[in-house]
Amino acid sequence: MFLRPSKNLKDYGSWAIVTGSAQGIGKVLAFELASKGLNLFLIDRNHSALEATCNEILIESGRKVEFRSMVIDLAKSSGEEIANAIEKGIEELDVGVLVNNAGTSYPYARYFHEVDLELMENIIKVNVGGATWVTKAVLSGMLKKKKGAILNIGSMTAHLPSWPLDTVYAANAATKALEYKQMGIDIQCQTPLFVATGLIQQVNGPSWLLASPEQFCKASVQCISHDQPLCNPYWWHSVQWFIYRAALPDVLLNAINYRNNIEIRKRGQMKEAQIKKMHQQ
Repeated sequence: MFLRPSKNLKDYGSWAIVTGSAQGIGKVLAFELASKGLNLFLIDRNHSALEATCNEILIESGRKVEFRSMVIDLAKSSGEEIANAIEKGIEELDVGVLVNNAGTSYPYARYFHEVDLELMENIIKVNVGGATWVTKAVLSGMLKKKKGAILNIGSMTAHLPSWPLDTVYAANAATKALEYKQMGIDIQCQTPLFVATGLIQQVNGPSWLLASPEQFCKASVQCISHDQPLCNPYWWHSVQWFIYRAALPDVLLNAINYRNNIEIRKRGQMKEAQIKKMHQQ
Protein backbone atom coordinates (compact mmCIF):
# COMPACT_ATOMS: atom_id res chain seq x y z
CA MET A 1 0.00 0.00 0.00
CA PHE A 2 2.78 2.44 0.85
CA LEU A 3 5.43 1.42 -1.66
CA ARG A 4 3.68 0.55 -4.91
CA PRO A 5 3.37 3.46 -7.34
CA SER A 6 0.08 4.78 -8.63
CA LYS A 7 -0.77 4.63 -12.32
CA ASN A 8 -0.94 7.74 -14.46
CA LEU A 9 -4.70 7.72 -14.87
CA LYS A 10 -4.49 9.90 -17.98
CA ASP A 11 -3.11 6.82 -19.75
CA TYR A 12 -6.67 5.46 -19.67
CA GLY A 13 -8.14 8.62 -21.19
CA SER A 14 -8.46 12.32 -20.52
CA TRP A 15 -11.92 12.30 -18.88
CA ALA A 16 -13.28 10.76 -15.68
CA ILE A 17 -16.94 10.25 -14.81
CA VAL A 18 -18.05 10.33 -11.17
CA THR A 19 -21.62 9.59 -10.08
CA GLY A 20 -22.97 10.97 -6.82
CA SER A 21 -20.33 13.70 -7.05
CA ALA A 22 -22.03 16.65 -5.34
CA GLN A 23 -21.15 15.62 -1.79
CA GLY A 24 -19.34 13.11 0.41
CA ILE A 25 -16.91 10.61 -1.08
CA GLY A 26 -17.96 11.40 -4.66
CA LYS A 27 -17.15 15.09 -4.28
CA VAL A 28 -13.74 14.46 -2.75
CA LEU A 29 -12.97 11.82 -5.39
CA ALA A 30 -13.74 14.43 -8.05
CA PHE A 31 -11.24 16.83 -6.43
CA GLU A 32 -8.63 14.07 -6.26
CA LEU A 33 -9.10 13.06 -9.91
CA ALA A 34 -8.88 16.71 -10.95
CA SER A 35 -5.57 16.97 -9.10
CA LYS A 36 -4.31 14.15 -11.36
CA GLY A 37 -5.07 16.27 -14.42
CA LEU A 38 -8.26 14.52 -15.51
CA ASN A 39 -11.20 16.41 -16.96
CA LEU A 40 -14.45 15.71 -15.13
CA PHE A 41 -17.93 14.64 -16.14
CA LEU A 42 -19.91 14.88 -12.90
CA ILE A 43 -23.32 13.30 -12.33
CA ASP A 44 -25.67 13.93 -9.42
CA ARG A 45 -29.36 14.44 -8.72
CA ASN A 46 -28.88 17.75 -6.85
CA HIS A 47 -28.43 20.54 -9.40
CA SER A 48 -27.39 23.34 -7.02
CA ALA A 49 -24.92 21.17 -5.08
CA LEU A 50 -23.46 19.83 -8.33
CA GLU A 51 -22.98 23.35 -9.68
CA ALA A 52 -21.29 24.42 -6.46
CA THR A 53 -18.93 21.43 -6.61
CA CYS A 54 -17.96 22.27 -10.20
CA ASN A 55 -17.21 25.88 -9.24
CA GLU A 56 -15.10 24.81 -6.25
CA ILE A 57 -13.00 22.41 -8.31
CA LEU A 58 -12.66 24.95 -11.11
CA ILE A 59 -11.25 27.54 -8.72
CA GLU A 60 -8.95 25.07 -6.94
CA SER A 61 -7.59 23.66 -10.20
CA GLY A 62 -6.83 27.13 -11.55
CA ARG A 63 -9.26 26.53 -14.40
CA LYS A 64 -6.95 23.88 -15.85
CA VAL A 65 -9.65 21.20 -15.77
CA GLU A 66 -12.55 20.95 -18.21
CA PHE A 67 -16.00 20.22 -16.84
CA ARG A 68 -19.27 18.78 -17.89
CA SER A 69 -22.12 17.97 -15.54
CA MET A 70 -25.41 16.14 -15.77
CA VAL A 71 -28.37 16.09 -13.38
CA ILE A 72 -29.89 12.60 -13.19
CA ASP A 73 -31.94 11.05 -10.40
CA LEU A 74 -30.93 7.39 -10.63
CA ALA A 75 -33.87 6.39 -8.42
CA LYS A 76 -36.48 8.04 -10.63
CA SER A 77 -35.05 7.46 -14.11
CA SER A 78 -35.41 4.27 -16.11
CA GLY A 79 -32.31 2.34 -17.11
CA GLU A 80 -32.81 3.28 -20.74
CA GLU A 81 -33.12 6.98 -19.85
CA ILE A 82 -29.89 6.83 -17.82
CA ALA A 83 -27.90 5.04 -20.52
CA ASN A 84 -29.18 7.21 -23.37
CA ALA A 85 -28.50 10.47 -21.52
CA ILE A 86 -24.94 9.50 -20.63
CA GLU A 87 -24.13 8.08 -24.07
CA LYS A 88 -25.22 11.37 -25.62
CA GLY A 89 -23.33 13.44 -23.02
CA ILE A 90 -19.99 11.66 -23.51
CA GLU A 91 -20.27 11.10 -27.26
CA GLU A 92 -17.12 13.08 -28.12
CA LEU A 93 -15.18 12.54 -24.88
CA ASP A 94 -12.18 10.28 -24.29
CA VAL A 95 -13.50 8.68 -21.10
CA GLY A 96 -10.81 6.70 -19.31
CA VAL A 97 -12.12 6.36 -15.75
CA LEU A 98 -15.63 5.68 -14.45
CA VAL A 99 -16.37 5.90 -10.72
CA ASN A 100 -19.71 4.38 -9.72
CA ASN A 101 -20.03 6.12 -6.38
CA ALA A 102 -23.73 7.06 -6.14
CA GLY A 103 -25.41 5.11 -3.37
CA THR A 104 -28.10 5.29 -0.76
CA SER A 105 -29.15 3.38 2.34
CA TYR A 106 -31.66 3.40 5.19
CA PRO A 107 -32.08 6.64 7.16
CA TYR A 108 -31.34 4.43 10.17
CA ALA A 109 -31.09 0.70 10.90
CA ARG A 110 -34.36 -1.24 10.74
CA TYR A 111 -35.70 -4.75 10.31
CA PHE A 112 -36.35 -5.90 6.75
CA HIS A 113 -40.15 -5.96 7.25
CA GLU A 114 -40.00 -2.31 8.37
CA VAL A 115 -38.51 -1.12 5.07
CA ASP A 116 -41.23 0.52 2.99
CA LEU A 117 -41.47 -0.37 -0.68
CA GLU A 118 -40.39 3.05 -1.97
CA LEU A 119 -37.18 3.02 0.09
CA MET A 120 -36.42 -0.56 -0.93
CA GLU A 121 -36.91 0.23 -4.60
CA ASN A 122 -34.77 3.39 -4.38
CA ILE A 123 -31.85 1.52 -2.82
CA ILE A 124 -31.93 -1.21 -5.46
CA LYS A 125 -32.37 1.24 -8.35
CA VAL A 126 -29.52 3.52 -7.24
CA ASN A 127 -27.01 1.03 -5.84
CA VAL A 128 -27.50 -1.74 -8.40
CA GLY A 129 -29.47 -0.37 -11.34
CA GLY A 130 -27.67 2.98 -11.45
CA ALA A 131 -24.18 1.47 -11.54
CA THR A 132 -25.31 -1.12 -14.10
CA TRP A 133 -26.78 1.34 -16.60
CA VAL A 134 -24.03 3.94 -16.22
CA THR A 135 -21.42 1.23 -16.82
CA LYS A 136 -23.30 -0.01 -19.88
CA ALA A 137 -23.29 3.50 -21.34
CA VAL A 138 -19.55 3.98 -20.82
CA LEU A 139 -18.20 0.50 -21.52
CA SER A 140 -18.58 0.50 -25.31
CA GLY A 141 -16.20 3.46 -25.67
CA MET A 142 -13.60 1.76 -23.49
CA LEU A 143 -13.87 -1.43 -25.53
CA LYS A 144 -13.25 0.47 -28.77
CA LYS A 145 -9.94 1.86 -27.53
CA LYS A 146 -9.17 -1.27 -25.46
CA LYS A 147 -8.42 0.56 -22.23
CA GLY A 148 -10.23 2.03 -19.25
CA ALA A 149 -10.80 1.75 -15.52
CA ILE A 150 -14.11 1.21 -13.73
CA LEU A 151 -14.22 1.77 -9.98
CA ASN A 152 -17.24 0.67 -7.96
CA ILE A 153 -17.44 2.11 -4.44
CA GLY A 154 -18.99 -0.57 -2.25
CA SER A 155 -19.01 -1.23 1.48
CA MET A 156 -17.34 -3.33 4.15
CA THR A 157 -20.63 -5.24 4.43
CA ALA A 158 -19.49 -7.19 1.37
CA HIS A 159 -17.01 -9.03 3.59
CA LEU A 160 -19.13 -9.54 6.70
CA PRO A 161 -20.91 -12.82 7.47
CA SER A 162 -24.03 -10.67 7.98
CA TRP A 163 -25.05 -7.04 8.48
CA PRO A 164 -28.29 -7.13 10.46
CA LEU A 165 -30.95 -4.41 10.17
CA ASP A 166 -29.47 -3.08 6.92
CA THR A 167 -30.24 -6.06 4.72
CA VAL A 168 -31.22 -4.41 1.44
CA TYR A 169 -28.12 -2.20 1.42
CA ALA A 170 -25.78 -5.02 2.42
CA ALA A 171 -27.12 -7.29 -0.31
CA ASN A 172 -25.76 -5.01 -3.05
CA ALA A 173 -22.59 -3.62 -1.47
CA ALA A 174 -20.01 -5.21 -3.77
CA THR A 175 -19.67 -5.62 -7.51
CA LYS A 176 -16.56 -6.98 -9.16
CA ALA A 177 -15.74 -8.39 -12.57
CA LEU A 178 -12.68 -9.81 -14.29
CA GLU A 179 -14.25 -10.58 -17.66
CA TYR A 180 -12.81 -7.44 -19.32
CA LYS A 181 -9.26 -7.70 -17.95
CA GLN A 182 -7.97 -9.23 -21.20
CA MET A 183 -9.58 -6.35 -23.11
CA GLY A 184 -7.55 -3.71 -21.28
CA ILE A 185 -10.24 -2.61 -18.83
CA ASP A 186 -9.47 -2.70 -15.11
CA ILE A 187 -12.55 -3.16 -12.91
CA GLN A 188 -12.27 -2.81 -9.17
CA CYS A 189 -14.65 -2.72 -6.21
CA GLN A 190 -13.42 -0.84 -3.16
CA THR A 191 -15.07 -1.70 0.14
CA PRO A 192 -14.27 0.95 2.76
CA LEU A 193 -15.12 0.68 6.40
CA PHE A 194 -16.54 3.77 8.07
CA VAL A 195 -15.84 7.09 6.32
CA ALA A 196 -17.04 10.31 7.95
CA THR A 197 -19.81 11.21 5.48
CA GLY A 198 -23.55 11.82 5.70
CA LEU A 199 -24.27 8.21 4.75
CA ILE A 200 -22.99 7.01 8.13
CA GLN A 201 -24.21 9.91 10.26
CA GLN A 202 -26.25 7.37 12.26
CA VAL A 203 -23.06 5.66 13.49
CA ASN A 204 -22.15 6.70 17.01
CA GLY A 205 -18.77 5.07 17.40
CA PRO A 206 -15.26 6.19 18.31
CA SER A 207 -13.94 8.84 15.94
CA TRP A 208 -10.59 7.03 15.65
CA LEU A 209 -12.37 4.26 13.74
CA LEU A 210 -13.38 6.68 11.00
CA ALA A 211 -11.43 7.82 7.98
CA SER A 212 -11.92 11.31 6.64
CA PRO A 213 -13.21 11.49 3.05
CA GLU A 214 -9.87 13.04 2.05
CA GLN A 215 -7.87 10.17 3.58
CA PHE A 216 -10.01 7.52 1.92
CA CYS A 217 -10.21 9.21 -1.50
CA LYS A 218 -6.47 9.77 -1.76
CA ALA A 219 -5.92 6.06 -1.10
CA SER A 220 -8.80 5.17 -3.41
CA VAL A 221 -7.35 6.95 -6.44
CA GLN A 222 -3.88 5.61 -5.62
CA CYS A 223 -5.27 2.05 -5.79
CA ILE A 224 -7.02 2.32 -9.16
CA SER A 225 -5.49 -0.08 -11.72
CA HIS A 226 -3.82 -2.31 -9.14
CA ASP A 227 -4.62 -5.95 -9.75
CA GLN A 228 -7.12 -6.23 -6.88
CA PRO A 229 -10.74 -6.77 -7.96
CA LEU A 230 -11.91 -6.33 -4.33
CA CYS A 231 -9.95 -4.24 -1.84
CA ASN A 232 -9.86 -1.85 1.11
CA PRO A 233 -7.59 0.87 -0.29
CA TYR A 234 -7.09 2.85 2.94
CA TRP A 235 -4.44 1.25 5.16
CA TRP A 236 -6.22 1.86 8.47
CA HIS A 237 -9.35 0.16 7.15
CA SER A 238 -7.25 -2.85 6.16
CA VAL A 239 -5.74 -3.01 9.64
CA GLN A 240 -9.19 -2.84 11.26
CA TRP A 241 -10.53 -5.52 8.96
CA PHE A 242 -7.57 -7.82 9.65
CA ILE A 243 -8.17 -7.47 13.39
CA TYR A 244 -11.90 -8.13 13.02
CA ARG A 245 -11.36 -11.31 11.01
CA ALA A 246 -8.36 -12.57 12.98
CA ALA A 247 -9.74 -11.95 16.46
CA LEU A 248 -13.51 -12.35 16.15
CA PRO A 249 -15.34 -15.51 15.15
CA ASP A 250 -18.42 -14.99 12.96
CA VAL A 251 -20.86 -15.67 15.79
CA LEU A 252 -19.31 -12.93 17.95
CA LEU A 253 -18.99 -10.47 15.05
CA ASN A 254 -22.65 -11.02 14.17
CA ALA A 255 -23.71 -10.46 17.80
CA ILE A 256 -21.74 -7.20 18.04
CA ASN A 257 -23.14 -5.87 14.77
CA TYR A 258 -26.68 -6.83 15.76
CA ARG A 259 -26.42 -5.09 19.13
CA ASN A 260 -24.92 -1.93 17.61
CA ASN A 261 -27.57 -1.72 14.91
CA ILE A 262 -30.38 -2.28 17.42
CA GLU A 263 -29.12 0.79 19.29
CA ILE A 264 -28.94 2.77 16.04
CA ARG A 265 -32.53 1.71 15.30
CA LYS A 266 -33.72 2.93 18.70
CA ARG A 267 -32.05 6.31 18.29
CA GLY A 268 -33.44 6.65 14.78
CA GLN A 269 -36.97 5.85 15.91
CA MET A 270 -36.73 8.38 18.74
CA LYS A 271 -35.49 11.09 16.40
CA GLU A 272 -38.20 10.29 13.87
CA ALA A 273 -40.88 10.46 16.58
CA GLN A 274 -39.57 13.84 17.77
CA ILE A 275 -39.70 15.24 14.22
CA LYS A 276 -43.28 14.02 13.75
CA LYS A 277 -44.29 15.57 17.07
CA MET A 278 -42.78 18.92 16.09
CA HIS A 279 -44.66 18.87 12.78
CA GLN A 280 -47.93 18.09 14.54
CA GLN A 281 -47.45 21.03 16.91
